[in-house]
Amino acid sequence: MMRHPLARRFVAGVRGVDIARWRDERLRKVTPATVKRDLVLLGHVFEVARKERGIYVQNPVRDIKLPPGEEVGLFTACGEARNRWLPPLVQLALETAMRQGELRRLRWEHIDLNRRTAHLPDTKNGEARTVPLSTTAIGVLRDLPRSLHGDVFPGVTTEAVKRSYMRAIRRAGIEGLRFHDLRHEAITRLFEKGLNIMEVASITGHKDLRMLRRYTHLKAEDLARKLG
Repeated sequence: MMRHPLARRFVAGVRGVDIARWRDERLRKVTPATVKRDLVLLGHVFEVARKERGIYVQNPVRDIKLPPGEEVGLFTACGEARNRWLPPLVQLALETAMRQGELRRLRWEHIDLNRRTAHLPDTKNGEARTVPLSTTAIGVLRDLPRSLHGDVFPGVTTEAVKRSYMRAIRRAGIEGLRFHDLRHEAITRLFEKGLNIMEVASITGHKDLRMLRRYTHLKAEDLARKLG
């Protein structure tokens, strides 16, 4: 890794697109599992720079997609979990970019399958928002049993999700993938679908757009083509 040109860059200048190129180059030589381990190590470099060296830098490793095949392994491992709510929680996290707490607090009365929306009256930033639901998300919700108390995920606690999720990623041979990283992955996919930063912010609830700009890789030449 130290011999790669990326190692000669200043940490503050490394973007998600740079890490993505390195990932794709590495995937041509080694397995996805090895690339994931490399990414965990690389991500740790940026975390140490930020937390222990006083360098203000976002971790670009969190901005890129999982190596191919890893998502399949994750879903397979989640399907083997004793916690029956884990697979739909993981799927919805990737489809909606909701936080774990927002997913756990979902209630059927706030979900409109016809309009394809889920209303969140209680969010981390203190403001309610309504999240659009993809076709996949609708399918996941339709397959869930309805509880008498109205909760989409009745009785599910933070600790229960954490334990079952950690066991699942160990079974899948995945290192360093936190549940919250699924939200980062989902945001990246929203931009890949062509949504602009304001549209993504309305889905994710970000108030500070600077937090979302790290997911975008705008090039002047691309913008020039849009101007005509």
